[in-house]
Amino acid sequence: MRLTLVRHATLLVDLDGRRLLVDPMLDDAGTSPPIEDTPNPRPNPLVPLPMPAEDVVRDIDAVVVTHLHEDHFDGTAERLLPRDVPVFCQPEDEASLAELGLLVRPVATAVDWDGLQLSRTGGQHGTGEIAIDLAPVSGFMIGDLYIAGDTIWCEEVEEAIAAYEPRVAVVNGSGARFLEGDPIVMTTDDIREVVARVPKVVVVHLEAINHCLDTRADVRAAVPEALVPEDGETLEL
Repeated sequence: MRLTLVRHATLLVDLDGRRLLVDPMLDDAGTSPPIEDTPNPRPNPLVPLPMPAEDVVRDIDAVVVTHLHEDHFDGTAERLLPRDVPVFCQPEDEASLAELGLLVRPVATAVDWDGLQLSRTGGQHGTGEIAIDLAPVSGFMIGDLYIAGDTIWCEEVEEAIAAYEPRVAVVNGSGARFLEGDPIVMTTDDIREVVARVPKVVVVHLEAINHCLDTRADVRAAVPEALVPEDGETLEL
């Protein structure tokens, strides 16, 4: 398995002879406004892509979209994604993606994609009313790779790890938050919970969106067992 962090939560996954693109956020740096009611009000994305967006979508065999928040599926992705590769998503996003002419394959529970199993997992994008407002979100098991998606450490994540026993987990860190309320993705304490249960843990979702507060240095210092790639870096796992 080879995993390339493009930027934020956008990944290229090479697995079983196939290349999957996860959560494509491909807009140029500074072309979107800051997320409202959040710290550090700077235009998004904060950093450029490490490669041209056209290169990111070239030669992909499938796309996985965990949910339709703009930092996981944006206007450039909408424009550039090929229309002849499957786009796996949560059922709630099927209609919106199909309207774009994409080859949508919703995953209610699990699907078999030419011998590769994809299963959908749950999560909580924050706590209380914030989590309700930001729902629905999903994670995905792809073979023995767990893409947790936008979630905090919660019962759904713990259950997914226990049920599927992934070899590698990719979690969205940074402790992103609004001006009020609790973090809406994993803090370093949350990441430690995953590290205690999964052999290899990769932390992404760092330093690219204005309300993502924990830096790579913060995560590396607090959870040295985790792998924290730079944008454009490829990990052999």
